[in-house]
Amino acid sequence: MTTALAAKIAKEYGTPALVIDMDRVERNIARVQAICDKAGVANRPHIKTHKSPYLAQLQIKAGAKGITCQKLGEAEIMADAGIDDILISYNLIGDEKMARLGALLAATTITVAADNPVVIAGLPAAAKASGRPLPVVIECDTGRKRAGVETPGEAIALAQQIAASPGLTFAGFLMYPTETGWPDAQRFYDEALAGVRALGLEPAIVSTGGSPNLKNVGQLKGATEHRPGTYIYNDRMQVAASVADWDDCALHVYSTVVSRAAPERGILDAGSKTLTSDPGGSLDGFGLILEHPEARIARFAEEHGFLDLARSNTRPNVGDVVRIVPNHVCVVVNMSDEVVMVRGDEIIGLLPVAARGKLR
Repeated sequence: MTTALAAKIAKEYGTPALVIDMDRVERNIARVQAICDKAGVANRPHIKTHKSPYLAQLQIKAGAKGITCQKLGEAEIMADAGIDDILISYNLIGDEKMARLGALLAATTITVAADNPVVIAGLPAAAKASGRPLPVVIECDTGRKRAGVETPGEAIALAQQIAASPGLTFAGFLMYPTETGWPDAQRFYDEALAGVRALGLEPAIVSTGGSPNLKNVGQLKGATEHRPGTYIYNDRMQVAASVADWDDCALHVYSTVVSRAAPERGILDAGSKTLTSDPGGSLDGFGLILEHPEARIARFAEEHGFLDLARSNTRPNVGDVVRIVPNHVCVVVNMSDEVVMVRGDEIIGLLPVAARGKLR
């Protein structure tokens, strides 16, 4: 960032502002597509990070096979923009969602995930409303203890239920192994695969996930695709996971120092409503200030970022605009209606965060 660009952004848009470097965005897209291509698995990027049909289209043009969405509302936004082949990697429950899913399925290629009999029992209503079969993948917990069945036996039983349900087709398995848990994931998958084959079923999709797992892409024998999301922007968490460098971080929060009431402290105009209070695991502080890396964003009020400058060799002045790499970029993007796009020192436009706030 030059001082001129910072001043231009502050003048035209004010701060705090989310700014994406499109050269880095495009480089990240190409890099991860090459990783997936080399491993022989399809890239199905998760749009939860950028929430932008425009950026999803860039990923598809670079070679991605469709996209992943976490919420039905996100999928609706993407489908309205003409994007096809969407995986919704989340349990969908309730009549309201089945009506919307049915309308979406009628016009778009959709696959959904499920990890329990209750979810599966509701899905035929969406298939019936659409007049098309609904493919279903079984989410499997391979170590994160989040969603997903915990045993291959449960996965096999759900595959049997899917196959016996009107309008549903068994599509395969969805996994998000821990970064060190891929041998366990392989054992889980091998047992589940043998079980569904004994039922006369064959998985068309075996989906692994996560930008932190980019170094593991292709390690699961039988995997057909990978679902990375954060890689398009990257953040402190990805750098800490050794899957990105600071130069790969394409989104920065531009923020102005608005107070320096004492030598060792200051206030940014980016608080919890901008940077969020996500600690990013065990990271120190709530973002890295590129111009003053020893400074800590120690705590927040809603509109205040409290700077601890005790360890900083250089200290900002009131009025300085700084760039912050957030701890967790996905939640930061969801707090903003738009991002500023730049190339080098030139502002090239505003990009709406079209699918932000889609909680259902």
